[in-house]
Amino acid sequence: MRLLVTGAAGFIGSCYVRTMLDGGYPGYEDARVTVLDRLTYAGRRDNIPAHPRLDFVHGDIADAALVRELLPGHDAVVHFAAESHVDRSVTDGADFMTTNVTGTQTLLQACVTTGVARFLHVSTDEVYGSIDTGTWTEDSPLLPNSPYAASKAASDLVVRAYWKTHGLDASITRCSNNYGPRQYPEKLIPLFVTRLLRGRPVPLYGDGLNRREWLHVEDHCQAVHLVLTGGRAGRVYNIGGGTERTNAELTERLVKLLDADPGLIRHVADRKAHDRRYALDDTRIRSELGYRPRKDFDQGLAETVAWYRDNPEWWRLAGAAEPFTRHGAG
Repeated sequence: MRLLVTGAAGFIGSCYVRTMLDGGYPGYEDARVTVLDRLTYAGRRDNIPAHPRLDFVHGDIADAALVRELLPGHDAVVHFAAESHVDRSVTDGADFMTTNVTGTQTLLQACVTTGVARFLHVSTDEVYGSIDTGTWTEDSPLLPNSPYAASKAASDLVVRAYWKTHGLDASITRCSNNYGPRQYPEKLIPLFVTRLLRGRPVPLYGDGLNRREWLHVEDHCQAVHLVLTGGRAGRVYNIGGGTERTNAELTERLVKLLDADPGLIRHVADRKAHDRRYALDDTRIRSELGYRPRKDFDQGLAETVAWYRDNPEWWRLAGAAEPFTRHGAG
């Protein structure tokens, strides 16, 4: 078995690859992995170890010639690569359209051309928009509100089109907000933790009552692998974490875990089109594939905070000095 994993120098993709190389996915203990990553600001080569079953390629998923050259001999593509930070997409959405839409289409076309049959596309709950009550199912309409979410919704539809048009064995996952070690310090949890560790104020958007469902990155990667190995072609699978918190509640919890000064919480002007609430119905992946999140949120959050506390050299190199008002919780 040989897999091409895109974007695996980033937060989620690197977790997936490290777990595979460590023998964490039964039946894939001998699988070879090719990582294709452009090493943009959020990608770190040291997020993935040197390993005899790993080949790393520094390149762009939108480079059609490179992708066509790489793909022969691979059995499947696991597609994590994406521009993913909402605030950056609000400032300028061009890179999001190029990477998330054109890059995905380039990979799909190369799979058809070279005969790679299996394609797993990792997407987000943000494609559904915002929901006041209840939960989204996989059949809910796509109503994205940010350029980032729109680019992911578009890429989802391109994947569906290649399944319908070419018969490509393609599945899509849509996850809730991820957290865990090695997340680039622009998203809410790592940004707030690294700022609080340095005694700096943290910027909480608006009234802080936007609600998100949280999913540990290791649970997400286990679910992705379940869909890769057992998911149906043309099918979407929601991946929920089961723990919903307001941004204010989460921030207060981080302050307590770090024994920081609550006065460091600063309410700032809300961002444009800030979705109020996300919530997923993940009955399908639970019933069809036996998915269950394993990581208790309070335990996982405490472990995540401890990782950042114990690894300051990682987040300082990763660029924890983000502008004060830039953060994202999806």
